[in-house]
Amino acid sequence: MKLLSSILFVGWVGRSNGFVPSKPSVWRLPSETTILSQKVEPDHKTPSSDSETRYCIPLEDIGLDDLPKVGGKTASLGEMIQQLTPLGVAVPGGFGVTSAAYDAVLDRFQLRERLELLLRDIDVNNLDDLANRGRQARLMIMNAGLPDEVINEIEHAYSKMCVCNLHTCGKDCSVAVRSSATAEDLPTASFAGQQASFLNVVGKHSVCNTVLECLASVFTDRAIAYRVHNGFGHMDVKGAVSVQLMVRSDLASSGVAFTLDPDTGFRDAIVITGSYGLGESVVGGKVDPDEIQVFKPMIGKAEDPIIKRSIGRKQTKIVYTKDGSDKRTKTLLTPDADAEKPCFTDEDAKTLAEWCVKIENHYSKHHGHPTPMDIEWAKDGITGELYIVQARPETVRSAQKANVLKHTQVTGHQKPMMEGSAIGSDAASGLARVIRDVSEISTMKPGEILVADMTDPDWVPGLRMAAGVVTNRGGRTCHAAIVSRELGVPCIVGTKDATEKLKTGERYTIDCSKGATGYVYPGSAQIERTSIDTDDLPKTKTEIKLILGDPDAALSLSGLPVDGVGLVRQEFVVANHIGIHPKAVLHPELVSPVEQDIINERAKNDASPKAFFIRRLSEGIGSIAAAFYPRPVIVRLGDFKSNEYRRLVGGQNFEPVEENPMIGFRGASRYLSPEFKDAFVLECEALAHVRNKMGLTNVQLMVPFCRTPEEGKEVIKILKENGLEKGKDGLKVWVMCELPSNVFAIDEFAKVFDGFSIGSNDLTQLTLGVDRDSGILANLFDEDNIAVKTAISYAIKGAHRNGKEVGLCGQAPSDKPDFAEFLVDLGIDSISLTPDSVLRAIDIVSKAEMKDSLAKEIDGAISLDKAQEEAKGKGEPKIVGV
Repeated sequence: MKLLSSILFVGWVGRSNGFVPSKPSVWRLPSETTILSQKVEPDHKTPSSDSETRYCIPLEDIGLDDLPKVGGKTASLGEMIQQLTPLGVAVPGGFGVTSAAYDAVLDRFQLRERLELLLRDIDVNNLDDLANRGRQARLMIMNAGLPDEVINEIEHAYSKMCVCNLHTCGKDCSVAVRSSATAEDLPTASFAGQQASFLNVVGKHSVCNTVLECLASVFTDRAIAYRVHNGFGHMDVKGAVSVQLMVRSDLASSGVAFTLDPDTGFRDAIVITGSYGLGESVVGGKVDPDEIQVFKPMIGKAEDPIIKRSIGRKQTKIVYTKDGSDKRTKTLLTPDADAEKPCFTDEDAKTLAEWCVKIENHYSKHHGHPTPMDIEWAKDGITGELYIVQARPETVRSAQKANVLKHTQVTGHQKPMMEGSAIGSDAASGLARVIRDVSEISTMKPGEILVADMTDPDWVPGLRMAAGVVTNRGGRTCHAAIVSRELGVPCIVGTKDATEKLKTGERYTIDCSKGATGYVYPGSAQIERTSIDTDDLPKTKTEIKLILGDPDAALSLSGLPVDGVGLVRQEFVVANHIGIHPKAVLHPELVSPVEQDIINERAKNDASPKAFFIRRLSEGIGSIAAAFYPRPVIVRLGDFKSNEYRRLVGGQNFEPVEENPMIGFRGASRYLSPEFKDAFVLECEALAHVRNKMGLTNVQLMVPFCRTPEEGKEVIKILKENGLEKGKDGLKVWVMCELPSNVFAIDEFAKVFDGFSIGSNDLTQLTLGVDRDSGILANLFDEDNIAVKTAISYAIKGAHRNGKEVGLCGQAPSDKPDFAEFLVDLGIDSISLTPDSVLRAIDIVSKAEMKDSLAKEIDGAISLDKAQEEAKGKGEPKIVGV
């Protein structure tokens, strides 16, 4: 809200002679100079003590049941101080200004009736009229001012609060003054960012001023529109205010944490974002923040429950101004050296995650159902301590049905123009409307794509009209992201230069359907949406699993009705999330200076290039394993061919040039070679970290291209030497059954491995002698060939003969019903497919199983009839079926 200070600060507080500070009370100083919440004891000299109405209540005397009189934000703060500080959750203290103070303002000068008349027939879709009436409503409250008795209580509560605060004793303290409307931060309606907040407020007069402005902000344009759209009466929502001690995060960092993934709804992740300075940078989308994801089931159990880390640009930071300045805060550019480093540590993330779980558990118990939370945190730069400064129920993803799968597919698009962080999983096409200032928001037309540097709550009326949103800045917990999720609008944040590249009136398609990264395409594209209730899907005896290689897509796919992941393509993780040859991180002295610079740049926040490689690989595999935990996730050991390895940074220094790399230096033979063994050990260290330190024991391993059982034994030996002992903590080691030798010697391979996964591509290639990459021979590459099907049949029967599980990885079962029927008839244990084929495969396999079951029943009936006929012919007793 932007109003002239000359209007706002004249005559706000209703004393004819301006402010008259109340007499200071004499208080005994607490024994400690640093406190979390300063208990304000009852004092019969408090100005309102002679009446039942209390305008100010200490936070520690407030709980969630007090929401009608103190609002959602204040009730939540009080609840945490009462119930969670004994559990170790640190929350700064303060007091709440109750809705009775709001009523006292509206009872002046017939203000309530005048506001009702002003807003009676408002059209919130007319943005100019909305802005005009909202401005009038706020000015009416500002001009009415606070009654004397309200001023007295606020000044009295503030004085006692400042007796001894987080940093100083005996002088005015710095506080945050935030709106806490009675419909704000509810489990079903957030009102997030709808009303005013003020940081670094110092002095009684300033606190009273900002309290009044918070009360007036009940009538911001966005709050008025939100009430209309959500069925709240304007007089039904009352203003209240929280006044809380400031944490000096301007000298450290702050941010937001969700107890679920806000874009996929995945419930087992704590997503923590942060940036330098005060929290408005993150919430307001002014920066691209750092992000850490923590796997909730392993918090307090595993040494390293962190499954993902990313460093944002953190372009600016909001800090305190110097004493005497007219402004309380200012925005500074973040020095490059700081922007390139994480703004909070792994230990900070673990502590915050533990607190988040405690907060979520408490609120879930209170509400009687799982209640994911949206939490704001801050780190004090003076003391180094962490604090929780706000907590509210998450209202978007938590309200969606877990058993309903919504899928959007975008086809027929051009090459992407730009990318950023995807918010949601939908897509939209429309004409762009580039808006550089909120004053232009009235130019928005329904169905346009809003393009802006960033948004804040003043943009909400325009966001409601948008088909999609694209911003230059912001992360997954910024304002644009939060509001877009609530409105169900696809949004891409952090594109860097959308306002420069996209043009008003031009048509674009924004695509958030492909995982964590969102793409902007020029022109239109075909958008197909499907919605499926998984309760309606048939259950199959044959396990259906996924083939995955992208960790960023894992959380969005975790809700698919699958039995786990049958193949994680580890080489995809290395190529896309590391991009460096493993030998290059072990021997950087052997690569060129240019490549050394690339390696050092990527590993600059790790102890060494080797540590970088292990961390990134373990995070990639860990993200996939966590998404499907406790379902099994089978990770295939690196299966790069030499030509593929050469494309990685430094690869040309270590890889041979082979005429036919498809059947060359790959798989088990590579792991055992002296030239590559140390690189394989590096891979083992990362996988051991996933299982042993991240606690993700659902990870199983699979050896590709294992030519002989002897090779398999040697690989298993190396695994054991590096913390991956077959059989320990349930570790299974599979082998890809993709070579004729695997089929013909399956009894011997079964003595070495725990299971088999038929790789239909390589098995077809090597059975038919057809290079699968050859366009000339493409017509001969066919899994349906009798020779290939015979090999598959031998493999399945051989595995079962040895009591081993066997599955197949490939698309044929989802594309060819007859092939699926062939596998089901052989009794295959599992089929692994790409995500887009899963639902179709479930239908095909289910029908094949029904057909197979019917055939077996018929065969059984025929056999019974035949036996009866034979018995009858021999004069034996009749056989009766059971």
